[in-house]
Amino acid sequence: MTDAAFKDIPELFEVDIGEALTARTESLATFRELGPPDLCHVVKSTGRTGQRDLGSFHYISGVDASSSASLAAYINSLTYSLEDNLAWFSKGPTWKVRNGCYCCFNAFSRVDVRVDVKIPGGVSAYVVDLRGERHEATSEIWQETYMSALLRAILYSDDPSYWIDAYRKLDPITSSEGEVRFLQAAEALFMKGWQVGSDPEIQVATVVSNHLTAGILKYFGGSGRWQQAANLFEKLSAREPEVASLLARSYLGMNEEVKAVQIMSNAIKHTPRSYTLLHVQSDFLRSKGKADWALKLVKEAVNCAPSEFVTWEKLTELYIEMKDYESALLTLNSCPMFTYNGRDAHRSIPTSRVHLPFKRQISDILPERQKPEDDEADPALLRLPGPRLQGTWARAYALLTRLVSEIGWDELLKTRSAVFVMEEEYRMQKAQADIRNVAVKQQLRREADSGVIHEDGTVSRRSESATLTADDDASIKGVRGSGGSKASELDGKAEEALSPSDSIPIIRVSTESDIERELAESGRATPNGKDIDGPASVITSPIVERPLTAAANEEAESSSAALQEAFSFTNKRLCERWLDNLFMVLYEDLRVWTIFRAEVAHFKTQHVAYRKTGLEWEILGDLGVRLHHKEEAKEAYQRCIETSRYSQKPWTKLLEMYAEEGDITRTVQAAIRAAAYQHADFTEMTYPTLIARCFFKLGEIHGHAKISFTLLSMGLSEPILKIMDSYLQYGKTFKVEGYDF
Repeated sequence: MTDAAFKDIPELFEVDIGEALTARTESLATFRELGPPDLCHVVKSTGRTGQRDLGSFHYISGVDASSSASLAAYINSLTYSLEDNLAWFSKGPTWKVRNGCYCCFNAFSRVDVRVDVKIPGGVSAYVVDLRGERHEATSEIWQETYMSALLRAILYSDDPSYWIDAYRKLDPITSSEGEVRFLQAAEALFMKGWQVGSDPEIQVATVVSNHLTAGILKYFGGSGRWQQAANLFEKLSAREPEVASLLARSYLGMNEEVKAVQIMSNAIKHTPRSYTLLHVQSDFLRSKGKADWALKLVKEAVNCAPSEFVTWEKLTELYIEMKDYESALLTLNSCPMFTYNGRDAHRSIPTSRVHLPFKRQISDILPERQKPEDDEADPALLRLPGPRLQGTWARAYALLTRLVSEIGWDELLKTRSAVFVMEEEYRMQKAQADIRNVAVKQQLRREADSGVIHEDGTVSRRSESATLTADDDASIKGVRGSGGSKASELDGKAEEALSPSDSIPIIRVSTESDIERELAESGRATPNGKDIDGPASVITSPIVERPLTAAANEEAESSSAALQEAFSFTNKRLCERWLDNLFMVLYEDLRVWTIFRAEVAHFKTQHVAYRKTGLEWEILGDLGVRLHHKEEAKEAYQRCIETSRYSQKPWTKLLEMYAEEGDITRTVQAAIRAAAYQHADFTEMTYPTLIARCFFKLGEIHGHAKISFTLLSMGLSEPILKIMDSYLQYGKTFKVEGYDF
């Protein structure tokens, strides 16, 4: 079976021929947005009688899907990738590709376009709908399929969360003619863009917020070639006024600020309720230091689209920038959260064999794929919930970590206690309401028992009943407080809000036993069980205060009655359950990070080497990035690449950091390793990738020639040098800024 495998293409061998196609047909109705990568299925045969045919398949993106001929050409190219016999005298069977089927999902019409190729023989193209029925492929279907394939290739190019076996990635656009075709198709299908869905943070896809516009902005924005995007949006803005927000953004990317301001000024008169246009204006004002002006625009954007997460997120960011942390926390609490729907994927099927060819020339500079025996991690690091957050939850957590990085953990807890109802306050108010209810019931019972029925049938109260009633009223007033009519009104509202018939959620971030155990371990519990804040800092102390449900540092602790009188639900809000959970996620991250930094400081003072496994260093690097400790995260990633762990992530993270710092030598060194990892995993594309974006960012300052000379000075092998030079060749072909110096 060895000779049946392709030389340099990954593939999965089926147990029964045709299983992959059947599974894809059955899964068509589950594809929600752009769909999964293309599926290429082939059947190989020796032509001998009694020899069983073999079926294999692999996933691919970047193939030109504009016609059946281009897809058939790809299947035909696979015939040249079969393993040759080891020698002329070999008696093994000669395998050949007998037929193939290429499947490409059309995200606009929600159908699967398939091309069957028989070798030798003919080519047939047809469409399979969600019910599995066949239809004829029209020219409109082919145009939509071409654009769908391009968008998947662009948006899935460097998504680290989207990983499947035997996934081959090719360059979607390799020439300026191909780019012109892409722009023409985008112009023709732009008004249908909302049909392909949008990012998880966008609840409702619109003409300007969808995967089509995201793909256009990523493709042209990543290389800084905003002129082509501006030309496209200029044509479209005549038909759709909302496109002005994308046009203004393109001109700002070109540093044509005057023209961008003119476009925004004219567009706001026609579409005053476009939140995307308001966001572009606010971002421009923030870049000019006019945060107070931007705040008015962002608030208006929230009013225009209150059900969108991005509008509330932008308002929270602006409050943090203006150091209004209480408003930032309240705004974050108001963010609408959506269920995360990941990328569309194929249904997994059992396979008889997985073939992932090893590229010797490239992989020589990489560690072994086999996992070392000592590459384990502490369970506390593996259990951290932060890396598992996705979609709106991850974006909201990023805002929370930004808050704690600016004001610290202790101050964040104080701010939280100041704006949200804490559990201790809720219990206190509930107990107060219970006391009032019991007192009222007792009063009514005594009034009922104190009545006197006379002979004429009249009912009157005993003389002493007035005294009892007065006394009871006095006791009730004593519990309610003597705040006059306003206090009585507030108490009445609180009593109504806290009645047993209403279902008010109890905000609980931990059980009482957990709180008592934490207090006992930290040795900070007082005899009456109340917590006392200490001056410990998150960075310097190995103890991070658990986010207790009660406000820990209230000055009114000594006078509980006064606090009961002053407190009311009218000046605080209930914290959403999801935000309460994010506080616990943040607490776990900070606790692990603080212990880690305390250990590092201790080992440095003792002049002893601090050792961790490669996996632990990688997790700690990710943790540092989440908590905005850039230098410490960089150090952790650097320690990770010194181990024998096979992982692309630390190299890509360091690549981004070095490129942001403008360090050419280290950026190129990290890019070489990252490119080797990508090609070892069959990502044979040049752009759009992280490496290309980092090179183009440096090229704007230093020029591509300096990057090229740096590569030559490193004495790289021919295959590696060819791969690295392909990024610069792309810049030369498409005239990326810096290609000519």
